[in-house]
Amino acid sequence: MKNITIALAALILSAAAGLAAGSTKAMGSPTAPITIELFSDFQCPHCKEFHDETLPSVIHDYVNTGKVYLVRYYFLLKFPYSRLSATYACAAEKIGKYDQVSDALFRTQQIWGQSGKVDEAVSNVLSPADAQKVRTLAKDPSIIMDVEKDTATGMAQSVTETPTMIIVHNGKRTPISGVISYSLLKMYLDKLLTQ
Repeated sequence: MKNITIALAALILSAAAGLAAGSTKAMGSPTAPITIELFSDFQCPHCKEFHDETLPSVIHDYVNTGKVYLVRYYFLLKFPYSRLSATYACAAEKIGKYDQVSDALFRTQQIWGQSGKVDEAVSNVLSPADAQKVRTLAKDPSIIMDVEKDTATGMAQSVTETPTMIIVHNGKRTPISGVISYSLLKMYLDKLLTQ
């Protein structure tokens, strides 16, 4: 009985460590002085530009240093594969592979955006077992509901385009829509941090 208890405890600790190490849509410390709620669509070219050119520096300079808590949301536009790509990313989040899948979707956006081969784009960055898990989860109604809930959250905050950031500091919510350069965003964030 003692061996079973020890094995069970080790399994629980191992699972908890795996969850903590996995990638999710939220990054950084929830107690950071600034929260950025980022609404985007994987098929939106402006979201790709923001993801490639601005977001890495924001993560490096602000999220990783405890100054910004970043929460990413799906916001479905009327592109043909918006919903499919979001459901795959949402499914990947459930197995701790959100970052790998979202990076792959943005990196190969032009290819799957024309062909519709979202599964192929995602499967190329996952092990065969993880790809199968994501493929199965992407069809789960709860995943589809999670994506819809994110879009509804954006609509409730008057989001109409992507990318849109809602920057929250000292209880004030400031929406910024469209692509913004890192240098301009940095100036704004630094100013907020001095207040």
